Amino acid sequence: MPQGDYGDLRIGRLLLRETFKAGESSSDNRTIDLEGQESSPPLTRADLVWRHDNLCALVEGAVVPATWTDKPERNCYVTVTSVSADYTEWRTDIVTSDWKIQATRLGSDAEVDLQSRLTGIVRANDFSLTGERWHAPPIGHYSYYTGSSNPTSMTRAGADGTITVYRGVPTGVSPRWGCTPTNYLNGRVRLTSSGTELCGTDQSLGPAGWALTNGLVNVTPGASGTLDVQTYTGGAWRSKEWNISVAGSGASITSWDGATLLRNDPEHVILRLTKSLSPGRATLDLALRRGSRFVEGYLQTGTSTTLGAYLRTLESSTSGTGYVTASGNDADGNRFACGSARTFTVHANGGLVKSSATSLDFWIGVAAGGGSAVSGDTATDLRNQYIASMPEAVYAVRR
Repeated sequence: MPQGDYGDLRIGRLLLRETFKAGESSSDNRTIDLEGQESSPPLTRADLVWRHDNLCALVEGAVVPATWTDKPERNCYVTVTSVSADYTEWRTDIVTSDWKIQATRLGSDAEVDLQSRLTGIVRANDFSLTGERWHAPPIGHYSYYTGSSNPTSMTRAGADGTITVYRGVPTGVSPRWGCTPTNYLNGRVRLTSSGTELCGTDQSLGPAGWALTNGLVNVTPGASGTLDVQTYTGGAWRSKEWNISVAGSGASITSWDGATLLRNDPEHVILRLTKSLSPGRATLDLALRRGSRFVEGYLQTGTSTTLGAYLRTLESSTSGTGYVTASGNDADGNRFACGSARTFTVHANGGLVKSSATSLDFWIGVAAGGGSAVSGDTATDLRNQYIASMPEAVYAVRR
């Protein structure tokens, strides 16, 4: 909410007090120079520290929306070129952060398209699968364009609204689409720590108290298992606990020793968790993409062992090529689904195990609607989407 008589300035995810002046200049590029001060009071100390730390964590060169409460005609897309902030504390009295941001103005949504460059090849797999190229822009985007060949589309209702997912995106094409800066963050992936959303990757992050969500899937540390994987269906979050183990069906990992953000963009967030072994370590990378029905995992250890990802509470399951799913609907009318790009053994609880291995890739999600899941949400569809999940980088291009 705006502070007092001031509006809000938002640079990407970062919320700041709107400044009276927005300095702009033009030479080779059109630049925007902003400066201001955050203070406690009126902010709480925690809010002041959050703004200062997230300001310093802004990723230089990334395309982000810039929006103003009182100067909406300045709304546009920018890339941040430099940031500075002076943190000052008058003990027991006032804490301030005096900041400066320099950014390159890329244009408003009337001037530029957003282009998603979907690079790479399909995930290497043991099943000769080609997968399905798919893509999900923000909620509220418009004019999705892939040239002479059009993909099909479907919608998924999530906690943040209804997001459109494009299926069968043509190979060798970088989709272009329009989006107002005020809509760009709708349906984004976000990583929160103690309920606070983090910007960028240069962050101090605890191994507990985090949550990774895209409005369709929400992943948190489990209360009794390793992970609580919640899926949004039927207007509510539905929870299932999953065990992650480096001891096969033995003891699962119940706590982590460290957490690191590897990527933190609206379209894709990757969190790395670290666990000490005796000796050595295990790491688990959790990745979530905008519009996805599943979270992706990559478990690694230094020495060969039996790795697993499986339900804490047994559910009857059936398996297909590269995936496992429930054999019947649960109380919420859904069926769990999980799988891997590599050969695995089905776990008795529902899940997968790989013996004599140092790594295990997997995905965990839900076939929303169970036996009546729509095309695009069946277990087979989710498997295909996992196999062909493309790395995405967003650029602004002149329309």
